[in-house]
Amino acid sequence: MLDDLLEPEVMVAVGVTAAVMSPTVRKVLRKGVVYGLAGLMIMGDKIAAAARGVSRGAQNLTASARNTAQATEQPATVPAAG
Repeated sequence: MLDDLLEPEVMVAVGVTAAVMSPTVRKVLRKGVVYGLAGLMIMGDKIAAAARGVSRGAQNLTASARNTAQATEQPATVPAAG
């Protein structure tokens, strides 16, 4: 019986159970979860903003290329002699 209590698996289970039952540990875990989720939300916002910036840049590049192509297709105007 004493041998069963000294097995590593049993000792880990007892330690985890004691930690989960501790109000201090539960409070720290809750704060960790809250701060972790807040960090993930902030990171998601940053990634979305970067993606929007890349999209705007691609749109501007496409519009610029289109304008350049249109400008080269138009015949040059010759000033009237006079």
